[in-house]
Amino acid sequence: MTTEQLPESSADTPLYRSGVVAIVGPPNAGKSTLLNRLLGQKIAIVSPRPQTTRNRILGIVNGPSYQMIMLDTPGLHRAREMMNREMVRIAMESLAEADVVLFLADGAALDDRRFEKRAAEYKEYLRTVRCPALLAVNKIDLLDREQLLPVIDRFSRLHPFAGVVPLSALTGEGVDVLLAELAAKLPPGPQYYPDDIPTDASERFIVAELIREKIFLLTREEVPYSTAVLIDNFQEGQRGQPVIIHATILVERGSQKGIIIGRGGAMLGKIRQEAAREITGMLGCRVRLQLWVKVKKKWTSNSGILRELGL
Repeated sequence: MTTEQLPESSADTPLYRSGVVAIVGPPNAGKSTLLNRLLGQKIAIVSPRPQTTRNRILGIVNGPSYQMIMLDTPGLHRAREMMNREMVRIAMESLAEADVVLFLADGAALDDRRFEKRAAEYKEYLRTVRCPALLAVNKIDLLDREQLLPVIDRFSRLHPFAGVVPLSALTGEGVDVLLAELAAKLPPGPQYYPDDIPTDASERFIVAELIREKIFLLTREEVPYSTAVLIDNFQEGQRGQPVIIHATILVERGSQKGIIIGRGGAMLGKIRQEAAREITGMLGCRVRLQLWVKVKKKWTSNSGILRELGL
């Protein structure tokens, strides 16, 4: 971040701070839930399944003397397919451009043996960090208090973190402490975005993500990971008319198309209904959503489609 045009400070006015905070960590640690909590609104989709987030999502958190440009990134994991490798690349690039790194750990996920299997992998990712890094141990609402200290000790050994904050992104416990810790570690800088802009993501992108979220929540097994959503048409409503959205759901196999559509179109209808309800709330107006399902074999290895999806 540039430090041009820094606001003046005085004994009565604290120095204004701003910069990029990259939220990284293993899949399903709660990064998107935390970002939504910090923003006070939903811009990142959430599901109980790991690797829900595919793209880097930018959220802007404002305080009286700071602005944090938060980057929610795909979970750090061993990647084999092209799409997964691109997801990890996005996360690693976010580490490189961050002013502060927030490593979010799932405090309720790993026992000692499973943790040791992943520890070397986490250390390798964190080895590239050249800026202050905070450790946040999430999901403390699922832990007994006597379990918390051993969990914190386990993750603290991964990196020389500048601080540790236990929290629950779901309930909000500890989030104010985290904000204060992050703000204190931001460099001096100007306000880059107006107060009323929570994200730089387009409405088209968020709409596609909301549709994909419903697929994650409503379908099973490998199907959500083999799907992508492309917005074909996004027509703004005029004079009280609904916004018209046409979207295509890509799958890799005909059997997956059958699952997405469901018997008599029931599953596709449910996906459309639940997505349209949430899109309506986001846009603040009526929405007419039409969905189609298309088989595109091996789309997860198709560089052209991945570019279209922003990967």
